[in-house]
Amino acid sequence: MQRQRRRRSIKFDEGSPEGYICIRSSFNNTIVSVTTLDGRVIGWGSAGSAGFKGSKKSTPFAAQLTAENCAKKALDAGMRKVEIHIKGPGSGRESAIRALSAAGLGVTAVIDMTSIPHNGCRPKKRRRV
Repeated sequence: MQRQRRRRSIKFDEGSPEGYICIRSSFNNTIVSVTTLDGRVIGWGSAGSAGFKGSKKSTPFAAQLTAENCAKKALDAGMRKVEIHIKGPGSGRESAIRALSAAGLGVTAVIDMTSIPHNGCRPKKRRRV
């Protein structure tokens, strides 16, 4: 029998709190998570959880809807200013940032945290299509 999980909502005491929105954009999916400054996760969303399946998850429109859903979660929690951390080479990077700023969140900084190897592991073989 599966255990019952209690869902709790995180509310802020201050009037205009800040937080982080981390966007992980791969070639197959886009995952957006909303966290407080100390790292507690308020909410998350992905293109798959927004209702997209298969190759439609990798589109910029799917990333835009995912970012809008997470912006609603951040605004419901009382967040007003966010710092965006973006990671990955996917196609939904720019549209997710645009959707977050259009949703009413004040974007203080956009930081690209994509990892770049300093000649570490050997890359995968090139695709021949």
